Amino acid sequence: MHHRPLGNLRVGAVGLGAMPLSIEGRPDETRAVATVHAALDAGVTLLDTADSYHLPGEEPGHNERLVARALATYGGGTADVLVATKGGRGRPADGSWTVTGSPRHLRSAAGASLKRLGVEAIGLYQLHKPDPAIPFEDSLGALRDLLDEGRIRLAGISNTTVAQIHQAHAILGDRLASVQNQYSPAVRDSEPELELCAELGIAFLPWSPLGGISRSSLDGPSKVRSDDRFGAFSEVARKHGVSPQQVCLAWLLTRSPTVIPIPGASQPATIRDSAGAADLALNAEDLARLNSHS
Repeated sequence: MHHRPLGNLRVGAVGLGAMPLSIEGRPDETRAVATVHAALDAGVTLLDTADSYHLPGEEPGHNERLVARALATYGGGTADVLVATKGGRGRPADGSWTVTGSPRHLRSAAGASLKRLGVEAIGLYQLHKPDPAIPFEDSLGALRDLLDEGRIRLAGISNTTVAQIHQAHAILGDRLASVQNQYSPAVRDSEPELELCAELGIAFLPWSPLGGISRSSLDGPSKVRSDDRFGAFSEVARKHGVSPQQVCLAWLLTRSPTVIPIPGASQPATIRDSAGAADLALNAEDLARLNSHS
């Protein structure tokens, strides 16, 4: 797999969003672990998790513990795997998503994530979402302190604006390694944030990157559906004999050299297909077709 920079590291150009392995509709643990192992086999070296990826009302950390077990039982090397986790959100029993960005909470959450992941320092720790009740600079100050203490190696922010990225960069400097916002063919609101990250050399991690592309069978090009809202992706997929999802991820990689999409997966076949996007070459004709219908 081709690699891209993230902070002072290089990771596979396509990561794994591990959230579907722990929330509603999650697979059993055997299949979940097999999905992570399939990602690693395919060259994926960025695993994205969060302490709040669990069922509503459940104890925090289900996804972090799952990722840790999957790494511990993997038969190959994992020294180059970057586990990125997040803090600052919760999932109470009513199924809502809460936001808590106080320095005290973030320090406590980071400590708990350290223990669940079984590491000396978290590779990439991300503020899951700015807390409107807490000054953003206070939350960023907690990340800076965690960096200074060596409890996290790189810092990231998520669900943020251009102004907040500038603010974070001013406080964290080059240790601000990533921005994770929603971005896909159907959701392009973060185009300015993507462009700013390219300008600053910050990795941009699109979450829910397949928005607008309908899920199709991965059995082969003959099974690819063409009834999604963005039919150009299906057309290009048929041309290359791959899935529309793979074309979508390959298209995202052309948006900027700092883009590293993190598609979710809940079965091995899905992440193997997604990982193939890193090696899918789209020509000028393909891109013209996709860009005119995205």
